[in-house]
Amino acid sequence: MFTAADFIPNKYTSTIENGNFEWSAPSNIALVKYWGKKDNQIPANPSVSFTLNNCKTITKLGFEKKDASTPLNGTNAFSFDLLFEGKPKEDFKPKIQKFLERVEVYLPFLKDYHFTIDTQNTFPHSSGIASSASGMAALAMNFMSLERKLNPEMTNDYFFQKASFLARLGSGSACRSVKGNVVVWGDQANIEGSTDLFGVEFPYTIHENFKNYQDTILLVDKGEKQVSSTVGHDLMHNHPYAERRFAQAHENLDKLITIFENGNLEEFIKVVESEALTLHAMMMTSMPYFILMKPNTLQIINAIWKFRNETQIPVCFTLDAGANVHVLYPENVTEKVLQFIQDELVVFCQNSQYICDKIGEGAIAL
Repeated sequence: MFTAADFIPNKYTSTIENGNFEWSAPSNIALVKYWGKKDNQIPANPSVSFTLNNCKTITKLGFEKKDASTPLNGTNAFSFDLLFEGKPKEDFKPKIQKFLERVEVYLPFLKDYHFTIDTQNTFPHSSGIASSASGMAALAMNFMSLERKLNPEMTNDYFFQKASFLARLGSGSACRSVKGNVVVWGDQANIEGSTDLFGVEFPYTIHENFKNYQDTILLVDKGEKQVSSTVGHDLMHNHPYAERRFAQAHENLDKLITIFENGNLEEFIKVVESEALTLHAMMMTSMPYFILMKPNTLQIINAIWKFRNETQIPVCFTLDAGANVHVLYPENVTEKVLQFIQDELVVFCQNSQYICDKIGEGAIAL
C-alpha cells in the first residue's frame, strides 16, 4: 500500500550542474467524473479517463545549479523564469510557485537550481480546453527527469508513479495525463492497484471497440470559466447530494469494467452521458449554484440524441466543467460522424471551431 512518504527521496547518489529536458503531456477527458476533493488533492470519488493525443502541452525545462553567493537568494528560495510560447508570462507564476511549495518535500533539490520553464499548447490558449492537466503533467515529467539524473537507480515504475503523484499536487486531473490510454485515479475496490495518490493504467481487458476511440471537441465557448475548478470542488463539501454522487461514481466505474471488456457501446453511452449530466447537476444544485452550459451546448446535445436515434450510430457526448462538448465515437464511424458534425454541429461552435482528437499514449520525452 503506497503512502505519500514513499515519494520522499533518501540521499541522491549523483550530481548534475545544468542541462535541459523537454516533455509533451496530453489533456484527458474523464468518463466517470472527479468532482469534490479532500485535503492534499485527494479525490472524493474515483474517476476514469481517456488520455487524448493531439491536445497537449509541450514544456522545456532548463536548469542551472545556483551558487549560494549569487543574487538569486542562494538556496533559500525557488528561482524560475516562466515563458509561454517563448514570451514571459508573469500571471502564470503564482500557480507554479504554489506547485513548487507543495512538492518541495518530495523534490528536495528544487531550491538548488534556477529553472527556465518554457511551455506551449498545441491547442489555442483560452479555447476552453483545460490546460492545467496537460501543463502540470508535462512539468512533473521534466522534474522527474532531473531527479532521475540525481538518482540513476530509479525504476521506470517509480518514475511514472511519482510523476503522476506530483502532477496531482498541481492539478488533480493532471495525474491522469502521464500515462495512456485509459487511466483510473482513485481507490476503487474492484480495480487492482488503484489509489488516490496517482493515476494508474486501466489494468483489465479493453475491447477492440474502444481502441483508437475518437474525441472531437466542439468549442462552444472559449471564454474564461465562470467558476474555477477549485471553487467548484469545494462546493461539494456541504452539497446535499454529495454522498449519493460519490457512491454513484463507484457504481459507474464498476459498470465500465464490464463494458470495457464486452465492448457494449450502448451501455457505455448511458454511463458516459449520465456522468456528464450529473457533473453539471451537481453544479446547478450547489450553493452558490451555477450553470456552465450555454444554449448551444444544449442544442448540440439534442442534435446528437436525434442523430443517434435516427442512424443507430453509437456517438455520444461528454462535458467537462464548462460549455464545450466532447463528441465520442468509435473509429469505424469516423467519416459519418465528422460529416454530421460539419453539417449540423459546427453552426453551434464559436467561430465554427472544433478540434479532432483521439485516444493517446500519455506523456512523451522529446
